[in-house]
Amino acid sequence: MDFSYFTKTIGRGPTLSRPLNRNEAHDAMGMVLDGDVEPIQLGGFLLVLRQRGETAEELAGFVDAVRARLDIPDNAVVPDVDWPSYADHHRQQPWFILSAMLLAAHGIKVLMHGISGCADGCAPTQPALETLGITPCSSLAEASAALARENLAYIGLEHMSPQAEALFHYKPLLGVRSVANTFVRDLNPLGSAFTLVGIVHSPYREVHQTALGLLGQTNAAVFKGIGGEAQRNPYKSVQIATLNDGYHGVEDWPASLSGEPFLWREEDLSPQRVAALWSGCLSHPPAESSITATTAVILKQTGHAKTRDEANKLAQSMWRDRHSAGNTELLSGSFRTTA
Repeated sequence: MDFSYFTKTIGRGPTLSRPLNRNEAHDAMGMVLDGDVEPIQLGGFLLVLRQRGETAEELAGFVDAVRARLDIPDNAVVPDVDWPSYADHHRQQPWFILSAMLLAAHGIKVLMHGISGCADGCAPTQPALETLGITPCSSLAEASAALARENLAYIGLEHMSPQAEALFHYKPLLGVRSVANTFVRDLNPLGSAFTLVGIVHSPYREVHQTALGLLGQTNAAVFKGIGGEAQRNPYKSVQIATLNDGYHGVEDWPASLSGEPFLWREEDLSPQRVAALWSGCLSHPPAESSITATTAVILKQTGHAKTRDEANKLAQSMWRDRHSAGNTELLSGSFRTTA
């Protein structure tokens, strides 16, 4: 098929253009990933989608195309939580990593995936993970093995789908993010029953919720997090679009701290601060509240707590007792508990 079919379909103007259906989106992204598209076609395709916004069917089709090209090992370990981390400009430390560590320390397997590069001096996920002794995986087979050993694994998109990762690098040329920034959040490469999606703009809550449903996701939580990460701002209430056993819902979670309702900013984005908070060498009440508030959402949505109050109390207890005997000892002993 000539790729011009897809650019014509989405770009013929307000009366003649239409979104791609799921099959068309799958075929279009398949051609992009396989390098069967002229640069001018790809640029036009990405810009039209960015200006208009992607539909849920388009996102599902794009994910279908990437999943079809993943090298997933036989008998791969299925994580309990799929945690995409694709924000490309943090205004905060990735404190949510410590939420994942709390879950892993209690036997809940978490797969994180994201991009390794980050512009504008932000604090990406991977360097903070490395300060905690968590070595990024270079394949889904390695990630599966790490989940079996340690309950927590991280893999960069470039090691799962370098073709999809390449789409992130068009931002300097186009001046805007591409559709990849959106659809990779729904990728869930190892098929976890629960995925946690952070977004930047509120209208994307329902789009991701619907796309995940189309993809067969049974349980999910989608919410506007700090910098587009799945990380609660403790000073703000949040509306979470959910999937519970396939049923769509919405939950309102109140702020966990009173006071200044706006996003607090970090002056020091060095990744060592994340390790220092875990070890207790750093005191940072707002960050700790963000960690427990984020953890609580997962505990509630994965059935480890029945109510929001129960989830919040359990998350706070897990954080408070994180260095108690047996709570943070993973089989490999790879998580350091000192900064």
